[in-house]
Amino acid sequence: MRSNRPDARGALILLLPLLAGALIARGAADPAAPEEAPFEAEIRAFEVADAKKPPAPGGVLFVGSSSIRLWATLAEDFPDHHVVNRGFGGSRVADSTRYADRIVLPYKPKTIVLYAGDNDVAGGRSPREVRADFEAFVEKVRSAMPETRVLFIAIKPSVARWKLVDKIREANRLVREFAEADDRLGYIDIFTPMLGDDGMPREELLVADGLHLNEKGYALWREVVARHLK
Repeated sequence: MRSNRPDARGALILLLPLLAGALIARGAADPAAPEEAPFEAEIRAFEVADAKKPPAPGGVLFVGSSSIRLWATLAEDFPDHHVVNRGFGGSRVADSTRYADRIVLPYKPKTIVLYAGDNDVAGGRSPREVRADFEAFVEKVRSAMPETRVLFIAIKPSVARWKLVDKIREANRLVREFAEADDRLGYIDIFTPMLGDDGMPREELLVADGLHLNEKGYALWREVVARHLK
């Protein structure tokens, strides 16, 4: 007697298109799918700008986190230098190394001024890891431009991150120790002048969030950094 049940092979054939569609939909929403690299959108925006107007080689490249990105008066603050601003907010030292092939080395700068480490310490990186990350950045630069100077702006004191000040001081000390051993490196101490007579961060140099610089803060940085660019 023939069975009334549908042929198994025929049922499978009918189900295959449905299964394929389900797998495609799942793949599109799969949280394990590869994500875009951090800051990729910002880096691409720099590349688009460079394609339209390539920066002249031999200038001073400022790179790092939001304290660089938000330095709106950078070009007018250093009129005797051709400056390039490639700061991208939220970044760490290692991020500048990761994207050096795209936003550092192509410009062939004579001097690089790096501000990073603030987000590193806040994100749990140890002072020794901050120094190691800076060493890796220097090595990356040296591999292509052995004569380029690299200047590290000290991690600033701030109201918002004052609880981390001991780690910030130690990270600064370790980076300074590394920089002082090489004439092509430099350490720019903005930490000390940003403290008041009471040893606390000067709030008049910061915006309302207690973290980022205001006009007075950038004016202080300009004065200190300029001495190192001479």
